[in-house]
Amino acid sequence: MSEPADITAMTFETALSELEQIVAKLESGQAPLEDSIRMYERGAALKAHCEARLAAARLRVEKIVMGAGAPGVEPAEFS
Repeated sequence: MSEPADITAMTFETALSELEQIVAKLESGQAPLEDSIRMYERGAALKAHCEARLAAARLRVEKIVMGAGAPGVEPAEFS
């Protein structure tokens, strides 16, 4: 088995794709316990990375909106 890619260097899309694959494998229930634990740990790290990327993107959008300087422009609300 090859060494997993460095999460910090991943794009949002790449990290999300790997996270989806891990979730599918874990949901299948076919992996041995130790492999499941390793996958869960990696999945948690991927989830945190995706959340950080989304937060950074939200801040960039808010800066763009606020930087437009248009009167009455409010920062975007993302839920």
